[in-house]
Amino acid sequence: MEAMSAECCRHFHGNNHTPAEFHALLTHLVAREHTQYSYQHTLCVAEGERVVGISVSYDGARLLDLRRPFISEVQARFGRDFSQMPAETQAGELYLDSLAVVPDMRGRGMARALLHATAQRAAALGCGPVGLLVDTCNPKAEKLYRSVGFVPVGTKQWGGHEMTHLVWQ
Repeated sequence: MEAMSAECCRHFHGNNHTPAEFHALLTHLVAREHTQYSYQHTLCVAEGERVVGISVSYDGARLLDLRRPFISEVQARFGRDFSQMPAETQAGELYLDSLAVVPDMRGRGMARALLHATAQRAAALGCGPVGLLVDTCNPKAEKLYRSVGFVPVGTKQWGGHEMTHLVWQ
């Protein structure tokens, strides 16, 4: 949830449910295998026993299959149907679905380290460039992505608003 705006989260859980309920859904999906938010796709940065940053990425060719559990859980828990949501990535791209560092640890290079580790993961998996969507209302994040080499390739709608699609070769 740290990687999404409150507006994006509300887009999925709706006005009749709470961020805490959405958090419970995401926690459930992280603990499972074969979901887009699964621990299987997650790189972590820890300080002691505390996870302070994460990068969740997967082969873009697998998005629709990995997204099915999210779609069905949102339908079951919140009564909202996102089965027709367009794909935000495609084959030939390691999709960086989520990148987040806890607020009190930002500014220490952890996000940059996670981006480099994700690029190494893409090379190891042979998935091609790393791609991501960044909220057009989040220029600070876009500045970080561009500083390591991401370039814009277009815009997409996701989570109810416009995002910039960036790739890093």
